[in-house]
Amino acid sequence: MDKVDAVVIGAGAVGLAIASEITGKNRDVFILERESATGQGASSRNSEVIHAGIYYATGTLKAKVCVEANPMIYKICAENKVPHKRLGKMIVGNGEDELKQLEGLMKQGKTNGVNDLELIDSDRIKSLEPRVKGDMAVLSPSTGIMDAHGLMDFYLRKARRHSGSDPLVLDTEVRGIKKSKDGYQIDTMSGREPFSIEARVVVNAAGLYCDKVAAMVGIDIDQAKYRLHWCKGDYYSLVGKPPATMLVYPPPLKDTLGLGIHTVPDLTGRLKFGPNAYYIDKLDYKVESPVEPFWSDVVTYLPSIRKEDLRPDMSGIRAKTQGPGEKARDFVIEHEEKRGYPGFIDLIGIESPGLTSSPAIAKMVSTKVNELLD
Repeated sequence: MDKVDAVVIGAGAVGLAIASEITGKNRDVFILERESATGQGASSRNSEVIHAGIYYATGTLKAKVCVEANPMIYKICAENKVPHKRLGKMIVGNGEDELKQLEGLMKQGKTNGVNDLELIDSDRIKSLEPRVKGDMAVLSPSTGIMDAHGLMDFYLRKARRHSGSDPLVLDTEVRGIKKSKDGYQIDTMSGREPFSIEARVVVNAAGLYCDKVAAMVGIDIDQAKYRLHWCKGDYYSLVGKPPATMLVYPPPLKDTLGLGIHTVPDLTGRLKFGPNAYYIDKLDYKVESPVEPFWSDVVTYLPSIRKEDLRPDMSGIRAKTQGPGEKARDFVIEHEEKRGYPGFIDLIGIESPGLTSSPAIAKMVSTKVNELLD
């Protein structure tokens, strides 16, 4: 059986970012991925937004790592030729209730350390985006978009460069994890062949399946509140010329499921709208939502959009630790030593803003890995 220093389970953006930080120092590190390519789950099925850190409750990991990572992402993209654009974003409100929400968001964002926010009036909205309807908006200049696959490719190149070999093992599904004398035995099915490896440190970055991986090692995921609830979001694309170039958002949903159906410009100039949010029991990426509710939401801030110009596009699935009707919960990044599993690090419920936060999460996890291995 091969013995290595560390295994990262999951080759999405967060797993690859962590691997890029913990490789090197003559360490043997493997990245195990069940799919045939990197980033096939939530990392590639999202809006590819570089978030500023406005929405998240003060003191949460979501707020901390998002605000820390925002400038890091721009630096990574600029220095490594990862396509990106600092488009800016408006969160648009109409009516008294929504204006109160925007004032609350301004306060929340500034408390979190997002220092470039402005509350702008309808005239300023029109000067920036003439076709957007709004009485007032929160303007976030540091919000943008990026190529998620380009970012993941950078992380993987960095991990390969630091390790001197290719640490990525594709088509390899983890089937079991057992404590061993020197760490953990990880049993997998690689292709059609069983394959086992022993690691001193295990990082569980398995995304949509991270609760199942945590359960494999022996953690009671219900007692720990790690059980995931899959939340799906659909997108519709716009036929024709985009009516806005910036990211345009409504106030966030009051049920904590998402940020509302917003414009999703991409790096090619195309425009989508989405995502909505609804819980599912079965993994399925077919667009299921009818066009009517999408159009009804969009025309509140872009009244020129016609329903017949919207086409089903794609969907993504988020790994939430809160179920229907429950309050939003924070990221879980936990060294499970107190539960009797030293050297086992869980990342649970890393949904939005996980892509933006990936370099800061990686720094945080690498600090713990270095303590364990050095």
